[in-house]
Amino acid sequence: MPKMIVSIDGVVIKEVQLTKDRTSLGRRPYNDIVIDNLAVSGEHAVLQMSGNEVFVEDLNSTNGTYLNGKALKKQQLSNGDTVEIGKYKIKYVNEAASASFEKTMIIKAGSAGLTAPAASVVAPSPVEGGTGNAAIKVMSGAAAGREVALVKVVTTIGKPGVAVAAITRRPHGFVVAHVEGDNRPTLNGTSIGAEPVPLKNGDLLELAGTQMQFVQH
Repeated sequence: MPKMIVSIDGVVIKEVQLTKDRTSLGRRPYNDIVIDNLAVSGEHAVLQMSGNEVFVEDLNSTNGTYLNGKALKKQQLSNGDTVEIGKYKIKYVNEAASASFEKTMIIKAGSAGLTAPAASVVAPSPVEGGTGNAAIKVMSGAAAGREVALVKVVTTIGKPGVAVAAITRRPHGFVVAHVEGDNRPTLNGTSIGAEPVPLKNGDLLELAGTQMQFVQH
């Protein structure tokens, strides 16, 4: 059964099986695939399935829909294609339609560092070799001036039950995401939603009334 894998900055946030002839995608809550981001139009695109063939069609969205980096109006999807909407990447997977030749190609591409199996080999190296190159510096409160080195793959900050955020180390940098609590953390004054947000040197985080700064050495 074909499916769409939605990710942002390399972090998979949802997988959706394509079970209907028409699957809508957009920011409004009534869509089949909801992406709550201002770069996504209310009704952004639609996926139409006919047998084993799936087509993606842009619904005159504000920021456009891209397939493998090129703008599209309506186009058929092939296994492994990536639909791009804003910063979101939506990978199309249809193993039923791929022949043994396709599987052979995936193995060859992996050895060239083009697909996920290769990424899993190289991903740990920044964690081992890059420890201590980033930290969270506390700017207010009793612990002001203290730095917490981001040496683990995932570092959680905040007060359990009040507000908790997680900073995750990725091969290309760091992202922050809201984990729990009604008080959502803010990044440079903007509330962080459900999706992880990339961090840049000097970014200001506020969580449960405490101000912190993300620093990369």
